[in-house]
Amino acid sequence: MKKGFSPWWLNSLMISGLLFLSGSSLALAAPQDALPIQLPDIKVGGEAVTSPKFMVVHFQLLLLMTLLTLAPYILVMMTSFIRISIVLSFIRTALGTQQVPPTQVLMGLALFMTIYIMAPIGNQINKDAMQPYAAGRISQQEFFKKAIPPIENFMLKQTRDKDLALFTGMAKLDLTNIKTKKDLPIYVVIPAFVLSEIKTAFEIGFIIYLPFLVIDMVVSSVLMAMGMFMMSPMSIALPFKLLLFVMIDGWNLIVNGLVKSFRM
Repeated sequence: MKKGFSPWWLNSLMISGLLFLSGSSLALAAPQDALPIQLPDIKVGGEAVTSPKFMVVHFQLLLLMTLLTLAPYILVMMTSFIRISIVLSFIRTALGTQQVPPTQVLMGLALFMTIYIMAPIGNQINKDAMQPYAAGRISQQEFFKKAIPPIENFMLKQTRDKDLALFTGMAKLDLTNIKTKKDLPIYVVIPAFVLSEIKTAFEIGFIIYLPFLVIDMVVSSVLMAMGMFMMSPMSIALPFKLLLFVMIDGWNLIVNGLVKSFRM
């Protein structure tokens, strides 16, 4: 919340109070023979549900509202956003630039890179599921059956077999009906995918850290040899790390490597 702005409920309460005070003052100032202010007759009630269809619609609406609240988590946990955001954070930490680039910039770059990587999957879902469902050619059940597999296939391609085996074993599934990875339930695939993405991001971050670590060690050794113990090696090494990163066109290499690291 920004400083100087009130929450929405407080703004609504203030506006309601002003309207109430305005209406009260108008009522007091009006002559006695004036017509009273006509207020709408509002009734709150309900009727007995005679068909299960209405209950199903209500439950579907409730499920939709729940999914809307989970949309940010779905974006983060079921796409390439995890790996990209962690790697970009490693780059900033390895450079030692504190809050440069700002977190909003890094997360914005990670978001648009995620949209770029997931665009073919989104187009496939739109072609196979969204458009037929909007045209009324398929039912809601068929819509979910065609919309989930493209995302699930993307996650399975990035997930290690070891992580899948870990969550499959903890879930105690009946393996007689599971012949391929695609037969695994989605609640097993998602946590295995998240764990694999974190591992892959840390591996990439380790490789990124190495050249900057060498620069820090060289600068520290030179300062110790010159007897400059009072100077911070981090502040002296920062310009050299920035120079190296700019000379090798680091952002281009990082973005190119991240996009190619995903198996599509």
